[in-house]
Amino acid sequence: MKITSKLTTISQSTHSTNLTIEGITEPVVLRYFESMNAGEYEITAALFAETGAMYPPFEDAIVGKETIATYLKAEAKGMHLSPREGISRILENKQTQILVTGKVQTPLFGVNISWIFVLSREQEIMSATIKLLASPQELLNLQKKQLESHAD
Repeated sequence: MKITSKLTTISQSTHSTNLTIEGITEPVVLRYFESMNAGEYEITAALFAETGAMYPPFEDAIVGKETIATYLKAEAKGMHLSPREGISRILENKQTQILVTGKVQTPLFGVNISWIFVLSREQEIMSATIKLLASPQELLNLQKKQLESHAD
């Protein structure tokens, strides 16, 4: 079975969530955070549309379910996402835009983050843009911590 078929099957399955984000009730967004925290990156990727895109900080777009799954397996291990609150609005094209703020803890550091999701009418993630909410000094401190960890 190709990974695409597997991802489609996973995304179509129903799943109840225990996660709550103040102001957000969209199951696909709640499932995004749950699956990321569980290290279930294929499930996370299955939440995206076939041509859906993830926009990580400081990187080019990661496009397509299979590419997103591969990227997350390589880059997201050890991350814990802590979404706090969010707001949503309907766009002119009937898609839904959702802004969530929170924190990401990595093995090396924690940083405040915002996630901007655009959901299709079918409740698939068309795009997920991840932005660091850090001051220039905080970014320099993060860079210093990364350099120190690579020197060990």
